[in-house]
Amino acid sequence: MDNKEILLVADTVSNEKGVDREIIFEAIEAALASATRKKHQQDIEVRVDIDRKTGEYDTYRRWEVVEPGENGLEEPLRQITVDAARIDNPEIEIGDFIEEPIESVEFGRIAAQTAKQVIVQKVREAERRKVIDAYADREGTLVMGQVKRVERGNVYVDLGDNAEGFIPREEMIPRESVRPGDRIRGYLYTVASEVRGPQLFISRTAPEFLVELFKLEVPEVGQELIEIISAARDPGMRAKIAVKSNDPRMDPVGACVGMRGSRVQSVSNELAGERVDIILWDENPAQFAVNAMSPAEVASIVIDEETHSMDIAVPEEKLSQAIGRGGQNIKLASQLTGWTLNVMDEETAEEKSEGETRQLVQNFMEQLDVDEEVAIILVQEGLTSIDEVAYIPESELNEIEEFDEEIVQELRGRARDALLTMAIAREETAEAGEPQDDLLTMEFMTPELAQKLARRGICTMEDLAEQSTDELEEIDGIDAEFAGKLIMKAREPWFAEAEAN
Repeated sequence: MDNKEILLVADTVSNEKGVDREIIFEAIEAALASATRKKHQQDIEVRVDIDRKTGEYDTYRRWEVVEPGENGLEEPLRQITVDAARIDNPEIEIGDFIEEPIESVEFGRIAAQTAKQVIVQKVREAERRKVIDAYADREGTLVMGQVKRVERGNVYVDLGDNAEGFIPREEMIPRESVRPGDRIRGYLYTVASEVRGPQLFISRTAPEFLVELFKLEVPEVGQELIEIISAARDPGMRAKIAVKSNDPRMDPVGACVGMRGSRVQSVSNELAGERVDIILWDENPAQFAVNAMSPAEVASIVIDEETHSMDIAVPEEKLSQAIGRGGQNIKLASQLTGWTLNVMDEETAEEKSEGETRQLVQNFMEQLDVDEEVAIILVQEGLTSIDEVAYIPESELNEIEEFDEEIVQELRGRARDALLTMAIAREETAEAGEPQDDLLTMEFMTPELAQKLARRGICTMEDLAEQSTDELEEIDGIDAEFAGKLIMKAREPWFAEAEAN
């Protein structure tokens, strides 16, 4: 291979593979360096420099300048001591290289084969970098390609320009059949930069795929006149999306359904026949949940803010529809709203509500020492604890028709007294021998030891820090050394605070 052929190879491969010409030159230089090392049959460091204009090249043997270790140089064929290097060049530093021209190898069959392997590897690396650069900004969007092959349920997709997408089996719609040559869409959820393996990971089961398909089919979504708030899917079976309109004149559900259902049908066809329900979003969580339960009819709904859940009552004959096959409808509605939805028939819901109401009434009667009538009024007004009676704005209690200002003041006083009594009782329980969390979780502590300490009134780390070694030694199983260790550990917060100050 003469010099012109090197230039020809660089130009040809660069044009065919779409790879920068400089990368091809670097690959040829690496191949020539490898051939030179094989010729010398030694593990030497070689650098080849090709003139990018003429194709001529020179070869150099290199030594790295290092500080020798106790046993001398680790790689004598590739390294030179800094003292030896400074004989010829006093300004050379550790980490620099010195070079010496050597005879360049001719490009024979073996050298050409090595060059080919290096070039192929370099080209692959460059192609992978090119794919990363091309698709880095497309993560989270739709991609489309042609199925190349299917292996054990995993699908490889040709996206063009040497880019290959990978759809894992679990990201394929169940029971969906694809064959090589089929055109297929997917949601690009990850662009990986690993040296080996797939780079572009695609999903056909992600809820985001459904959202992106509607953006494609419904121009109003792309124009932000309609907003898709959330989506939930049982891939291949059923899905729900929640939509809202940013234009009061526009019906978001109708726009997504399309003329005679054309838009939603196009999305369904792309999803292997997956049935899609379009749900109207509402800022009121209860109304949104009612909408999400469609097509089931909701009779009543009770919200529990503390557990972020809702109890939904439906007519008994509609219960199976509300739950759905295998719990599908209630599961999708829960995912769509972000609330835990518990569906039940009206009778069960009524029994549950009555039971909870009775418990609240009983609690108020006992804690506030009031009769049943007053407790029922408090529950009917939505109050659920004596904390609320004690601390909600007084004006809200004064608005209750059955209460006058004197009753309100009496109730608030009783509620605060009850809370104070409960707090004192908790403290007395701790003083009576209940070890607190900080003591239980302290290093060197065991539950048995914590109980022994608590029985002596040592219930917190602060209590333990105030003890002396002699006092702890009186406890069975604690010697002087261990007592000192426990006390020092308990006093660590003191030392930290002193150091901070």
